[in-house]
Amino acid sequence: MEYSLKLENVTKVYKDFKLDNINITLPKGSIMGFIGENGAGKTTTIKLILDLISRDGGNISILGKDNKTEMDSVKENIGVVLDESSFPENLNAREINNMLKKVYKTWDEGKFSKFLDMFSLPYNKSIKDYSRGMKMKLSTAVSMSHDSKILILDEATSGLDPVVREEILDTFLDFLQDETNSIFVSSHIISDLEKICDYITFIHKGKIIFSETKDDLLDNYGILKCSPEEYENIDKSLVKGMRKNKFGIEALVLKDGITGPYLIDRASLEDIMIFIIKEQVQ
Repeated sequence: MEYSLKLENVTKVYKDFKLDNINITLPKGSIMGFIGENGAGKTTTIKLILDLISRDGGNISILGKDNKTEMDSVKENIGVVLDESSFPENLNAREINNMLKKVYKTWDEGKFSKFLDMFSLPYNKSIKDYSRGMKMKLSTAVSMSHDSKILILDEATSGLDPVVREEILDTFLDFLQDETNSIFVSSHIISDLEKICDYITFIHKGKIIFSETKDDLLDNYGILKCSPEEYENIDKSLVKGMRKNKFGIEALVLKDGITGPYLIDRASLEDIMIFIIKEQVQ
């Protein structure tokens, strides 16, 4: 299998936080969602991938190239959308185009213009007068207007209304029509990732808890609802998190091992993340 992104035993140590030997592999032609609570290490990981900060250990390759020694050879093929616009606020879209065609050898003015029209973005309006949604649309347009083979997205849809989010998600799915393209996307909006992702990687307190296909996660986990007495009869190795309420107990379980007349509801990705975090915090 070919990988667009590979992190092997990557470590970054700060005074009060450690990214602890994380391993991530993104197969070519797929979308990976990167989830975790605030402070879990998502943005640190993305900064390491983009070589914006130096790693303390491990290896990172993008499109088969080392991200430190060979980054220049793949920059044309990496599209980036961060949670804040990084363009000078006094420029407009036309001026952004004129600037970036000097930066990227593969810059496609026609494609950029097509995205501006698709997103209804004005050519001559200063970016400082853009709404947050317009800024994210502009960043998305830029990320796909050169020879991008992988998109690295950090909270690209956060703070946007549902209509704009849907529009941007559709654009990402269109990007994946080329089966050599891939997307690595961090987001707090787990429902968005559940719609579009092939793989989900969950990071908690600097450690990878799991990195699996979305379908396997949704097939394997369920929410068991039972009384405290019934819960005592459950094999606890199958329980990945639980909480008590006035009606009894809800537990995140591995469904295949549960036998008996128990009620097991579907678990969403958000359910899985919340139950596991709460279990590990206790």
